Amino acid sequence: MNADPAAQRRLLDLAAVDAELTRVAHRRRSLPELAELEHAEQALLSARDSLVATETAGSDLDRDMRRLEAEIDQVRAREDRDRGLLDSGSISSGKQLEDLQHELATLKRRQTVLEDDLLEVMERREATVAEAERGRVALAGIEQRRLDAARRRDAALAELGSADEHGRHERAVLIGELPADLVALYERIRARNGTGAALLREGRCGACQLELDRTALGRLREAVADEVLRCEECGVVLVRLSGGSGL
Repeated sequence: MNADPAAQRRLLDLAAVDAELTRVAHRRRSLPELAELEHAEQALLSARDSLVATETAGSDLDRDMRRLEAEIDQVRAREDRDRGLLDSGSISSGKQLEDLQHELATLKRRQTVLEDDLLEVMERREATVAEAERGRVALAGIEQRRLDAARRRDAALAELGSADEHGRHERAVLIGELPADLVALYERIRARNGTGAALLREGRCGACQLELDRTALGRLREAVADEVLRCEECGVVLVRLSGGSGL
């Protein structure tokens, strides 16, 4: 294939634009904000689950407190009733009096146990309230971190989108100025190895960075200025500078 040397040199501009578009696409996929956002969302799910577990534990303790308070009220009510009977003097049987006093002592011990249990549950409930409050504060912090990461991600994506749009426009202009057969060759090569054209400098391919051997360099020196040359190693179009320099 033959093409005007100036058109071949323009392939380097097209390759530069394509390289920048590739970098933009890679940056879009590997934005640190994406990883940060993913981590924040995972932390958010974990924090929410932890808060739900703490609040559920608090609800369970509230239920235990209500149960213990109800039992204490029942014991007190029964103690008041028995003490009323004892103080009324209506019981004359020694056996009944002994049984009543024994029951009062049992109720007193039961009340003490229940009150101790209630105190323990109340302390645990107080700790759970504090833990839930810390969880809500942590959750708010994680949500704010996620929002900040999302804003920075959106700003970065907008900037990359602008760069991509500019690059695609520049690419379209370049392609419109180049011969169709040269563009078709460039696109086929680029689709295969990611780079379609590279500068030949000091006998070295600018794409694969391999130095051409003497035989290949001899053929390149003998080639006419408008001949489209290819790297024997990676296949890209080798672009010579004006005057055939680079050999």
